[in-house]
Amino acid sequence: MSLLPFIEIEPFCNDKQQNMPANAVVILLHGLGASGHDFEMLPKQLNLPKDSCIRFIFPHAPQIPVTANGGYVMPAWYDILEMTEIRKVNEQQLINSVNEVHKLIQRELDRGISSERIIIAGFSQGGAVAYHAALTFPQKFAGLMALSTYFATSNSIKVTPENKAIPIQIYHGSRDPMVVEAQGRRAYDDLVSMGYQVDYKSYPMEHELCFEEVADISNFIQIHLL
Repeated sequence: MSLLPFIEIEPFCNDKQQNMPANAVVILLHGLGASGHDFEMLPKQLNLPKDSCIRFIFPHAPQIPVTANGGYVMPAWYDILEMTEIRKVNEQQLINSVNEVHKLIQRELDRGISSERIIIAGFSQGGAVAYHAALTFPQKFAGLMALSTYFATSNSIKVTPENKAIPIQIYHGSRDPMVVEAQGRRAYDDLVSMGYQVDYKSYPMEHELCFEEVADISNFIQIHLL
């Protein structure tokens, strides 16, 4: 089975100077024009307990032309047709990326990780894929984190009942010029109307991560995986 290229960071015990066997996984998808390397330092920044046995996986999106960027070829999970507040996207390409993420999830299940020990997360364009990937998978996850993103398929998604009670955390910057906060708020409203329990956090930042947000991400991971 072919897989997306990705960065994989195994849990590490500083005291014993050796890797520990993972019993939980966080899969985090990057944004448009970026790569998994953007989050390579995040596990250290989370300051998780030393005995945390969490594997981090940061996939790389394929290189495709993006219409909204003049057809320029760049890493993207799907084509964006119009960079309007309500994004017009190539939904089939988004679904294709979801299928690739599901393959990575299945790889973890095959390695002995329970689905209930997996958190799916995504930043910006990667967050739109993360929403769909988590809510359409036929096994229960530990949680879903949506960072500075939007719910591109809220009107068409066919969710599975297994994740109807999944903990969902949305993080957004109040000064975000790329994905304005109204898009994050709309995702929150759509999810609530669909019956999900959602927590929303806003920060005085632009299209980025801030220290307070990283601390909140760490807290979410510790609550649901430790």
